[in-house]
Amino acid sequence: MSRYRFVEAERAHYPVTELCRVVKVSRAAYYAWQDGTESAGQQENARLTAAIRAIHTASGGQYGAPRVHRELVEQGETVSRKRVARLMAAAGLQGRRPRRWVRTTTPEATPPPIPDRVQGEFTAPAPDVVWVGDITYVWTWEGWLYLATVLDVFSRRVVGWALAGHMRAELVCDALRMAVATRGGTVAGVIFHSDRGSQYTSAAFRELCGHHGIDQSMGRTGVCWDNALAESFFATYKLELIDGQSWPTRARARSATVQWLEAVYNRQRRHSAIDMLSPVDYEERYWERRAAA
Repeated sequence: MSRYRFVEAERAHYPVTELCRVVKVSRAAYYAWQDGTESAGQQENARLTAAIRAIHTASGGQYGAPRVHRELVEQGETVSRKRVARLMAAAGLQGRRPRRWVRTTTPEATPPPIPDRVQGEFTAPAPDVVWVGDITYVWTWEGWLYLATVLDVFSRRVVGWALAGHMRAELVCDALRMAVATRGGTVAGVIFHSDRGSQYTSAAFRELCGHHGIDQSMGRTGVCWDNALAESFFATYKLELIDGQSWPTRARARSATVQWLEAVYNRQRRHSAIDMLSPVDYEERYWERRAAA
């Protein structure tokens, strides 16, 4: 109602049409409020819009209509996605879209013959069937900070990550070691897919995979779509955390990244590819179904 009161207070100085446009309400709704005849439907729209705005704000302005709709449903609301989209548009709310990504790894001149075991099919029937990995970067006032991640294709969960001021093979090896530890130390048979960057074709990384019984898989050189899932994740990371602000130190960027990976992305962020659940929730429901079978 505060928007209607604003129009009421300022109508002596500005046209009602212009005031309604600024505060994003219709003239009919304003006059209905003024007459005390606002419909039940208008009241419900106002209530839903307030709930939508709260969810959108809590997501840092990231969530579009699909994720806002799922959050409303989880809160017990009965509302269609189209209505949520319509109310968001009327309120001037929208999600943020990722920018196009940039490749960071470079292939070796004579890479080892590692096959593509994924062939562009980034799906898996269970956890620890297919993992994907890649490297991205963050510019800080102290220089570059590099992030290597390992994602489980089944749940989109980041099971391993490493941050450093370099892109040596040690970076991706540390991320893989964390992934193995996250999964309890026994991961024999997992397929690990990456691009043909020199870090992933290095002797150190290949030996680490062999030690844990991990089967390497690689896409074609220079074809980003052959590792699209990892690239898409990094686009989300840049969009939702990194872009739009400055990072004075590597330590600050590192701390923010770890918090986002573990507390936000893995445990809170809803993914359209996994029934609008977070990665951790999706895995937990999988294991509950397995236990009940």
